[in-house]
Amino acid sequence: MTKRILFLINPVSGVGKQRTIERYIESELDCNKLSVDIDYTEFRAHARELAGKAVGQYDAVVAVGGDGTVNEVASKLVGTDTALAIVPTGSGNGLARFMQIPMRINKAIQSLNYFHEKKIDTMKVNQYCSVNVAGIGFDAHISHNFEGKKLRGPLGYLQLITTEFAGYQSDTYQLKIDGKVYNRKAFLISFANSSQYGNNIHIAPNAQIDDGLIDVSIIRDFPMFDAPAMIFSLLDKSINKNDNDEVVRAKRIEIEHPSELKAHVDGEPVLLGKKAIIEIKPLSLKIIVPPDHLIENSILDPIKEIIPNIQDTLNLDNIWNLKLPKT
Repeated sequence: MTKRILFLINPVSGVGKQRTIERYIESELDCNKLSVDIDYTEFRAHARELAGKAVGQYDAVVAVGGDGTVNEVASKLVGTDTALAIVPTGSGNGLARFMQIPMRINKAIQSLNYFHEKKIDTMKVNQYCSVNVAGIGFDAHISHNFEGKKLRGPLGYLQLITTEFAGYQSDTYQLKIDGKVYNRKAFLISFANSSQYGNNIHIAPNAQIDDGLIDVSIIRDFPMFDAPAMIFSLLDKSINKNDNDEVVRAKRIEIEHPSELKAHVDGEPVLLGKKAIIEIKPLSLKIIVPPDHLIENSILDPIKEIIPNIQDTLNLDNIWNLKLPKT
């Protein structure tokens, strides 16, 4: 039976890979299996509006963009029979990376032909939906300052983090985690549904997206000379072993603070007021995942993200297929 899918393309997300999307849709999709419509977002939250209208009309809505576009689409698909699919073209692509969706557009689109569905958890952060990672503290500070920056992608984040780190002051938070009270002076507090922010920066290495739990990662205030080790531990998936990191797994978190909480939800800046409630919604979203033979694990992934679409311009497909040794 033919599946109906709607592509929602954010024409300004990330680093420009979305410009080739229509060409790949035509060349890579199996028209005997899939019936396709395409629409473009024109303003912030437009993807949310279009995805809401697609519920019940389409079997899947494909978010073509970054984490913000994915969040907008997913927020309207939670609790419905319409699945989320992702063609990652953004700066971080956190959920796409965690679900092992190929970073190459042609491979990501090929994955849709198999229409493999999986149910995953989502989080509710006050009135907002989060499918990947939400947080307060330094990562939220970066999110609010990153908005509107001209330099996007990993290099843009790195530049901003380098600029802002030295002057950032940790804050004290009172949390109630599944009824138990915690008072912590924290550099940041992340609420992780998946393990990573994006760009293979792992804030909660043991997080599972279908276990009905949120991994609360509390990075305590730490001296500046510890920063290099902290950064390395985010990259090698060992942050949970760092003495400055405390991880608590929970279903519900409440935070009260004397001033308004700046936060991010899947990388997008939001304000939560003086009280935030974060809750898990188990197995509330269907997502399309790739078949095993399309999962990529290239040793050159970081280079591919810094130089977008290099495989198209230099015809390096054979090199991209060089795999990491299995451990």
